[in-house]
Amino acid sequence: MISLYFDPGLGAMIIQAIIAAVAGVILFSKNLMYKIKVFLGIAQHNKEDVFDDIDIKDSDLEDKKSNEL
Repeated sequence: MISLYFDPGLGAMIIQAIIAAVAGVILFSKNLMYKIKVFLGIAQHNKEDVFDDIDIKDSDLEDKKSNEL
């Protein structure tokens, strides 16, 4: 049997990779489960948008573009 040498740097890198993989699986599965629950009607889709409080109309954008020309 070949014995391997793990120095502290390699050990820390392995632990970091394991923690990152676990966090990635948890976040991915959480999002996937939410989408499945919304599809099945178990959870309610959140209608609130982060940008709801910003009130920009298309006419405001057109006025700004025409003033720049």
